[in-house]
Amino acid sequence: MLTASRILGTEVGSTMPVFLAFLAVHVLAGVTAVASGAAAAIVRKGSPRHVRAGRWYYRAVTVVFITAAVLAAMRWKQDYYLFILGAIAFTAATIGYRHRRRHQPGDTGHIVGMGAAYTVMLTAFYVDNGPHLPLWDHLPALAFWLLPSAIGAPVIARAIMRARRARASREAQQTIQGPPGADPR
Repeated sequence: MLTASRILGTEVGSTMPVFLAFLAVHVLAGVTAVASGAAAAIVRKGSPRHVRAGRWYYRAVTVVFITAAVLAAMRWKQDYYLFILGAIAFTAATIGYRHRRRHQPGDTGHIVGMGAAYTVMLTAFYVDNGPHLPLWDHLPALAFWLLPSAIGAPVIARAIMRARRARASREAQQTIQGPPGADPR
């Protein structure tokens, strides 16, 4: 039987050592995903920093999903929805990653996939932990489900618009100058 307990003031689903081991890896991967995803979002797109942060982000989201699946399997009745959110986040990140590998920088599919994965990952965090967080504990449960998307959707839309403008500007510049390596005479 899995029993809930408090560790460092936070309620955890079980005190079983296997559960706690997976939870520790899950939390570390989640923090890594949040930090590397934010880093990838704020640095210049296509730069080595963006690529490096994006790779760390994708790896971390993958580990978050795997550990979420294991943790949810141990407490399916209580945590099945976390498995579903993890699967959605991982799928979105995979689509974003694959899209970028096949298309050009500033690609909408890449931005939407990675941004949606980040938003869904934060939704899962707040749905699971929001009721125990200061200030958040005063919000209705529906807010944990909706606030990350209400904030994330406009940010993603803005990133798409900026990427499209930058791409149009690059294409216009190439039209004026000709293709790279062309003789300007």
